[in-house]
Parts: sequence; structure tokens; C-alpha cells
Amino acid sequence: MKTSKGGWIARVILGAALGVLSSVVLASYLAESRGPTLAVSLLCAGLGGVLSAATLPFADDGRSLLLHSAVHFEATALLFGLLMAQLGARGAELLAWEAILFLLYAVVWLGRWIGWYVEVMQLRTMLGLAPGPSPLKWSETLPYLAFALFLCDGLPLLLFWADHAVSADVPVLSGLLLPYLLLPVAGFSSGMSLGKRQGVCPLYPVACFVCYLPMVFLLFNYTAMFHCFMVAVPALAGNVTGWLYRRAASKKKS
Repeated sequence: MKTSKGGWIARVILGAALGVLSSVVLASYLAESRGPTLAVSLLCAGLGGVLSAATLPFADDGRSLLLHSAVHFEATALLFGLLMAQLGARGAELLAWEAILFLLYAVVWLGRWIGWYVEVMQLRTMLGLAPGPSPLKWSETLPYLAFALFLCDGLPLLLFWADHAVSADVPVLSGLLLPYLLLPVAGFSSGMSLGKRQGVCPLYPVACFVCYLPMVFLLFNYTAMFHCFMVAVPALAGNVTGWLYRRAASKKKS
């Protein structure tokens, strides 16, 4: 049941009020200040109001759902980024906070989507129809997980060891070759292979991101967070490219 307009307004106001209260905690523990600045209070109020309307995009479907979800995330990320900047986050640290926000947002969105998918599968079963692909094609993606683990965990460990074995002043293998060549090329190629066989599998780039994340803090530090994107973004691009190739090939056959 859709919430009335008045109900949404009340939720936004309540969220903004809770945001102002949370600004006191943020100022005390993160900024080590006795009280929040006006900018921090306003940003917390805005962020609280936006988060209170987090379920609003799910009242839509199809393209409207994707569009409104994207707009809501952009608004959330903008306010969150400005808030963390006010609290002292800069550069790679700010990017790391935004990455954490993206992961949390993706988990919530994924949970809602899986709930819908289960309902559809139940309806198909009741109607005696054949089941469709697994949710977000997780089972179709599973065979590629071994490669993702090697690319994002095994290979960085091997190259990091090689750099230290030769006592290199500059980590050419793990610091240059890996993030700027091996991760993008291998991510794109494997994503394209998966896309040509199974279509769009959104969990594969997410798996690449999550698999590499421990390496950021085990081998480097938060400034290497961009390594995760250097494999996840090409993997997504390759997956979509493979899917487009698959569609074009099937149209030619028909």
C-alpha cells in the first residue's frame, strides 16, 4: 500500500529531526568538537530527510524504479559526501566512505529485489510455469567466482610478494602493473565472457569489488581503494558488452 503524501512529509520531517540529533554524536566522536557546526547540522538534517524517504522509489516499477532509485542514491551520496568532507575526510578517505555507502545501498536494494523475485517465482510455480533464471543470475555467475578470487586475491598476493622478494624501491608489479593493466583487462575480458554466455550478471562486478576489498587493507591502505573500481567497473563494462554481442548474434541467427 502506498503511503499518503502527508505520511511521507511526516517521515521526512522526523528523519531530519533525527539527523540533527545525530549531528551532535558525529561532532563529538568524529570531529572531536563540543558541538556541531551549522553546516554539519544542516547536512545531517538533509541526509536524515533523504534516508527517511528511502522506500519511496520502490513504489514504482520498471524504468521508473531504476530512475528514482538512481536519483535517490545520488542525492544521498552528495549529502553524505559533503557531510564527511565537513568532518575532515579528504581524497581517498572520502572515496572510501562513499564506497561503503554504495555497498550498503546496494545491499538494501538487492534485498528488496530478491523479495520481489521470490514472489514472482512463487506465482510461476502456482501457475505451473518453468522457473526463470536464478535471482540476479547468482548460480550462472558462480563458475566465474574462482577466477574472480584468483584475480582479486591470489594475483595481488603473488605480485606483492614478488615486489618484496626483489626488494624493489617502487612496487612496479603490485602498485602499477596490477591496478592499471592486469585488473582492468582481466576484469573486462572475464566479464565479457560471462555476458556472452549468460547475459547481464550484475553480481560479477560486485563480487570482484568485494573480493579485492580485503587486499586494499592487507597489502596497501585506504588510498588503494580505487583498485576495487579498477576491476569492478571494467568487469561491468565487459559484461554488458558481452550481453550486447549475444543479443546481436541471436538477432542475426533469427
